[in-house]
Amino acid sequence: MFKSHWQPSLLIRATLVLHGAALLALITAPLHWRWVLAALIANHVVLALTGLWPRSHWLGPNWTHLPVAATARSEIALTIDDGPDPLVTPQVLDVLERHGVQATFFCIGESAQHYPDLCRDIVRRGHAIENHSQHHRYDFSLLGMAGLTREIQAAQAALTEITGQRPQFFRAPAGLRNPFLDPVLARMELKLASWSVRAFDTREGDPEKVKRKLLKGLRAGAIVLLHDAHAARTPAGYPVILEALPTLLDAAAAAGLHWVTLPQALS
Repeated sequence: MFKSHWQPSLLIRATLVLHGAALLALITAPLHWRWVLAALIANHVVLALTGLWPRSHWLGPNWTHLPVAATARSEIALTIDDGPDPLVTPQVLDVLERHGVQATFFCIGESAQHYPDLCRDIVRRGHAIENHSQHHRYDFSLLGMAGLTREIQAAQAALTEITGQRPQFFRAPAGLRNPFLDPVLARMELKLASWSVRAFDTREGDPEKVKRKLLKGLRAGAIVLLHDAHAARTPAGYPVILEALPTLLDAAAAAGLHWVTLPQALS
């Protein structure tokens, strides 16, 4: 069912072994069913908690920072989620162009279909567009294998058709996932990417707090997360990403860091 390159993580292998042992225990020693049930419940609690930890590697490979070679080149990646947004994204693109920076936009398939010309402009300006699911469902991490496949494949098809470029990376909505995601991504030949540093800019409307959090994590190999759609607003009603972005880009330049897209970091 899955391509041969899918390799279950240590936690998943241990889970499979545990379930096999539990079945054997129930057959050979049914009176101990309470202990078997307790072990299975504990295992599923661990799986659930791991899925709530976006930067975890326990469920499978996960880009929480750039590869070693990219880090050695003093590269850093800016990733921008939840767009495209017809009001904010064009302004973000202008800021990036003024600074000569290329970013990775994790776009929602449904939004991309509403604003295809904006997606094409993102690519035209030298940025990468990657897969952020079709609908950005808040119950994404509760979906089974079929539901995950539908969400990711629909976005993959939509983004490829619009931009002419096949996404190579996937980021789960809010970073939340479950054990079924890794084999689905392996079958689609997508790499899971989370982040190194974020500033909760969908909730935090104080640009100074957002800047401080971002600058604290600014280092070679970092993957920075911001949002164009769903961006929090300052007290004056200005998207906080537009307040924080110039400071972030200037600080990276002063530190000798070079912004790359996630696909560029593969080279």
